[in-house]
Amino acid sequence: MLSLYLKRSEKVAEWEDIRMGGWKKVRILAHLPTCLLACLLTGASASGKVFITLDEALKLAFPTCTIKRHTIYLSKDQMEQARKLAGVEIPSALVYPYVAMKDGEMMGIAYFDAHIVRTLPETIMITVDLEDRIQRIEVLDFNEPSDYVPGTAWYQQFTGQRLDNDLAVKRNIHSIAGATLTARHTTDAVRRMMALHHVIKRQLIHE
Repeated sequence: MLSLYLKRSEKVAEWEDIRMGGWKKVRILAHLPTCLLACLLTGASASGKVFITLDEALKLAFPTCTIKRHTIYLSKDQMEQARKLAGVEIPSALVYPYVAMKDGEMMGIAYFDAHIVRTLPETIMITVDLEDRIQRIEVLDFNEPSDYVPGTAWYQQFTGQRLDNDLAVKRNIHSIAGATLTARHTTDAVRRMMALHHVIKRQLIHE
């Protein structure tokens, strides 16, 4: 399934960076069975689904903007700062923010995160406005069975929220009956991206 996505995307290298960044979180190379490892590395799943490409997600979020992809290398201090802010692990020192510009002004920033839900990956995009609030979330692909995909209303809970203690399941984010792992790992991914945003946003403003 994901191989079809990669053929459609114009930015295969970027997509691979995002996916592998998420998979390092679970250290699959050392611990998972060969059959599952092969499935993750190809992104294949009989029940998985690609909803939208990276480029399509960016156009939905910023339809009238010019998008520029940046590459940020986090220092050890930045990694630790992000980890403390997020409350979850930061799997990679590489961050790829997509900055939306219009008429010379920054309009927002998009981040992508790939992570394991149960045994298979999900990839999401979040966009952040200039007041450090979440603008929107888009699910790019979800390789678990469709029963575990939350409805649109669940993702809309994140809109307008900032990174604080209430950005958590059973606080401002409701859990999902039958899909608690999806709720938890998606929320962790949002916290991770928001923490990274707080750590690197000054670098982006001055670039």
